[in-house]
Amino acid sequence: MQYALLRTSALALAFAASAGLAAAQQQPPPADAQQQSQQEKAQQTPSGQMGKEEPSSHAPSAAPPANAVLVNGALAVPDAPATDMVPAKFSAKNAADDALITIAYTFKTLTDDERRAIFEALKGQPAAAFNADVGTELAPAIELRPVPNEVTARVPQTKGYRFAVANNRVLLVGTSRIVVGVFGDANAPASEGRRGP
Repeated sequence: MQYALLRTSALALAFAASAGLAAAQQQPPPADAQQQSQQEKAQQTPSGQMGKEEPSSHAPSAAPPANAVLVNGALAVPDAPATDMVPAKFSAKNAADDALITIAYTFKTLTDDERRAIFEALKGQPAAAFNADVGTELAPAIELRPVPNEVTARVPQTKGYRFAVANNRVLLVGTSRIVVGVFGDANAPASEGRRGP
């Protein structure tokens, strides 16, 4: 008796599922004349012919209203503080910061005077004949010296780092022998803690 009930239930369930699938495969009702003309017009546009983009995806953007609080991601109110929150596509400074390796972020906020103090205090040390930029791992053969106390007293961010002098530049190096800061003569172009091109 239970077997017959189970078999009958299974057949009823299978019948209901197949009826549902058949109903889902039916064609939608035909479109009225207005819908059909709109569809034909949409297919005549370049984006409708390609089928890859919506017609309004390249609509010209309107200028922000004069009283907008945010413009291009930056606060546009009087006395608004400068911030690193502006998207990189609107700020060359933030785009350059995005290229910065994480450990070199420590030296991002150094002033020009602090950069100059690091270079002037360490440039007279024995130099090696090699070239490196931020993010470069130095070979074990390159001698690294700890940053002197007089420099760490003037620029506390340098505490715990080691340095090497090469090509008239001072390279600050982290514990993993990776260059995290490059400081050069103020008159010569030098990397300022940013990854090389």
